[in-house]
Amino acid sequence: MFYELVTALSRKQKQVVFSAIDAVFILIAFFLALALESSVDANWATASANLPLIAGLVVVGTAISWWLGLPTIKLAAYETRGIVRTGGYAGLLGLAGIAMDAAMGARLPVPVFLIFTLLLVVLAAAWRMALLQVTIQIYRRGKTRMRVLIYGAGQTGQQLVAALRQDNSIHAVAFVDDNPTLQSSMISGLRIHSPARIKDLVVEKDIDRVVLAMPSMRPPQLARIAHRVRSIGCEVHALPSFAELIGKDDLESRVSPVSLDDLLGRNRLENELPGVSHAYSGRRILVSGAGGSIGSELCRQLIACKPDCIVLVEHSELALYNIDKELRDLSAGLKIVPVLGSVLNENLMRDVLLAHKVDVVLHAAAYKHLPLVECNPLAGLKNNVLGTKVLADVSRETGVERFILVSSDKAVRPTNVMGASKRLAELLVQDLATRSSGTRFSMVRFGNVLGSSGSVIPLFEEQIARGGPVTLTHGEVTRYFMTISEAARLVLLAGSFARGGDVFVLDMGDPVPIAKLARQMIEGAGYTVRDAENPHGDIEIAVTGLRPGEKLHEELLISPDMLTTPHAKILRAQEGYLSEFEIATALKDLRHAVETRDEAAARAVISRWVEQGAMPEAAQST
Repeated sequence: MFYELVTALSRKQKQVVFSAIDAVFILIAFFLALALESSVDANWATASANLPLIAGLVVVGTAISWWLGLPTIKLAAYETRGIVRTGGYAGLLGLAGIAMDAAMGARLPVPVFLIFTLLLVVLAAAWRMALLQVTIQIYRRGKTRMRVLIYGAGQTGQQLVAALRQDNSIHAVAFVDDNPTLQSSMISGLRIHSPARIKDLVVEKDIDRVVLAMPSMRPPQLARIAHRVRSIGCEVHALPSFAELIGKDDLESRVSPVSLDDLLGRNRLENELPGVSHAYSGRRILVSGAGGSIGSELCRQLIACKPDCIVLVEHSELALYNIDKELRDLSAGLKIVPVLGSVLNENLMRDVLLAHKVDVVLHAAAYKHLPLVECNPLAGLKNNVLGTKVLADVSRETGVERFILVSSDKAVRPTNVMGASKRLAELLVQDLATRSSGTRFSMVRFGNVLGSSGSVIPLFEEQIARGGPVTLTHGEVTRYFMTISEAARLVLLAGSFARGGDVFVLDMGDPVPIAKLARQMIEGAGYTVRDAENPHGDIEIAVTGLRPGEKLHEELLISPDMLTTPHAKILRAQEGYLSEFEIATALKDLRHAVETRDEAAARAVISRWVEQGAMPEAAQST
């Protein structure tokens, strides 16, 4: 009730209330002054005789108060200036009382007005400070307040507590500090606890957030503390020092972001790639793996081409929901068809292609995380190879004009199951291209995509945010890189060039040393690398060893023979392929291995057919 009453008053109404309270305290101060002055007989008769004087004091006091602006000073801002004004107000009113009393015949001694002045200063200031505390409590009880635990009881932590006491939505509960000499003591009215008690404090005191108020601590140390607190299940925020906030350098300039061009080792290609709208405008396009990194970017770029319809095929419900919602927000009026299912479902794929009369299939669905596929080879081969076979066959059967397979540089002389699965997918698409008079089959091969799920960039960013170490599989490992936007644009552009059986490869420049990339990202985040030359650095680069099936250097070409395309940065590879009989045999053996859960047999298929498919065409014919 009090909360509603206080908040219902307008600013003018509050100022009138303040003036009325001041008038009451003028009366109280005057009668107390009479009682304290021994030369005056303080009784009702004396008071009655001085009623004109009392009335004059109230009227003049109210006028002086408004002239000095006392009612307009907010309680929360009533500090030194307010007290000084209150002193001036009481002093002027005391002098006015002496003057009015003299005009009335000097019935009271001067000490009465001196005592009155002093009492009025104390009472007028005291009631405001008391009302401030009452009002704060009223406001706070009317709101749900965030409860914070402050890590660091130094100057910044104490300044934070002082600032939060002016905030009705946040309540500082306690301090935590690593300094054992401070623990169990009180600072700024809050008890200081050991960091070992954070978990208990979060539960006992219902903490919503932990604020790290230690700006002088090295960032990696702060990151490690933050990571430890987050593992408890509590939100963590780090606070810079107040001096840093108003320092002469801009906050943004204190950390130099990593240049994407430096990471790629070449100029980005988005501006060089010509438009591809003509090839997809008004067409009905199916994108498999539409919720993945490449698939979703393909969909975004297709919107600009103004297709007639985009069919989204995705087996992850959440990924499909996200890309479907995003595309509908971006493209009002475009027909978007979300299909929840796997490319392994032949009947579903056939029905979808026929129902929506699909013209172009962009096949981006694949299991691509190398270590996971290495641990689950049957699942990887089934999805990446047999799934490609199903979608490619029904595309040909239903009269799709173009089928573009999104491949990987790991398909070149693969040493792991994921790369081998992508190479087998390439081989079966190449085989279909030799036997298809209607559908034009092609594939696009490129290196690692910056920022895609499972790529090294997000992994390094996460490790740096935790305070390290940044893990590297080998000190000499290199990789080709491109942006997601480039990758999607290349797929669309190469699809428009396709004549049938093409293997398109992007000129990706020089491979990037991953150790250099890790160092650039650490330094770009404002930290230093801790190594033998700099033992006091912030973040260490730890070498963990190559994972099973991982290459030291990736390749983009099986054969050095290359043909040009309408774009100088996109090349057409000339590579060997398997015959129809060999592909049929390989797929038969692979299906049997998958059905019988025989990993050894599946790996035997890879060993036999992928290596043979990697041979140049001329070598196979001899």
